[in-house]
Amino acid sequence: MQFVDEADIVVRSGKGGNGCVSFRREKYVPKGGPDGGDGGKGGDVYVRASGKLTTLYDFRLKRVYQAENGQPGAGKDKYGRDGRDLVIDLPVGTQVSLRSSSGEQRLLTDLVTEGQSVLVAKGGRGGKGNTHFKSSTNRTPRFAQPGEPGEERSLHLELKLIADVGLIGLPNAGKSTFISAISAARPKIADYPFTTLTPQLGVIKDEAGNQLVLADIPGLIEGAHMGRGLGDTFLRHIARTRLLIHILSIEDVPAEDPWSGFDIVEQELYQYDPELEKKEQIRIINKIDLHDSEDLQRLQDKAEAEAMDVHFISALYGQGVEDLVQDIWARAGTGEPAG
Repeated sequence: MQFVDEADIVVRSGKGGNGCVSFRREKYVPKGGPDGGDGGKGGDVYVRASGKLTTLYDFRLKRVYQAENGQPGAGKDKYGRDGRDLVIDLPVGTQVSLRSSSGEQRLLTDLVTEGQSVLVAKGGRGGKGNTHFKSSTNRTPRFAQPGEPGEERSLHLELKLIADVGLIGLPNAGKSTFISAISAARPKIADYPFTTLTPQLGVIKDEAGNQLVLADIPGLIEGAHMGRGLGDTFLRHIARTRLLIHILSIEDVPAEDPWSGFDIVEQELYQYDPELEKKEQIRIINKIDLHDSEDLQRLQDKAEAEAMDVHFISALYGQGVEDLVQDIWARAGTGEPAG
């Protein structure tokens, strides 16, 4: 299934049922009074967070969602049946915004907990039957209330993955190899840029059973915030993370300016959202198995001399990975993801 993290839908709550105009017609009650029942209430529309969904793909295929109308009242004071409510399940992490005709959006809810349910369109009230309108001066009211219309609302859905740790870096930095090395995630891995075309989630656990969720974000290139490469399509998915793991391939480390690759991605984060650049980072030089040992030692000495906190690892062969994972636990902890 295609990964889709934005969609626009229309929801309509149910119309209230009309009240009934009716009079008693019994053999021995020649002048029976009004007995028209009330109409039923229209169904409400709710959105609910579901852990069974991981994408908004279905909402690109179906865009209009309608709750059931209330049924009209009937004679003998029979009330119409209420319309059934409609519950729309969305992936955990979906933000639901009300979209105006001019395109402006106002956040209605942020579904961050599984099972969380929010009313987004209230059903119309049922109309009152004519039995409610009898009085000493009007014993035979020949009118009843119509049911109230339901609400129609245009909603914008935006999925932001719930993850504790976000993996970022230039294309082909080895993020997919790293996440597959420390978790059970099995993303596509190949030796060319943009192997990862959708965010991938992995989970790591410690001996006490605590867990951290990691999100592998597709590689960024210079100018991504303006739409180059994969653009800023997936940057929203690191908005909730507490910690960023910034991976740079040793192939992208020039001798004259070895940390420039980190600067490129960090500048893109700032251009997209200045708050993202403020998140704590663990910087990693990956694929050290491709480098000459003497050159690697010079690079490590340079990092130490410049007080540059960098992990040097080979995700493919596991070199330095265990110490890195311990650092991730120390910094990310086991609390809730940042909102």
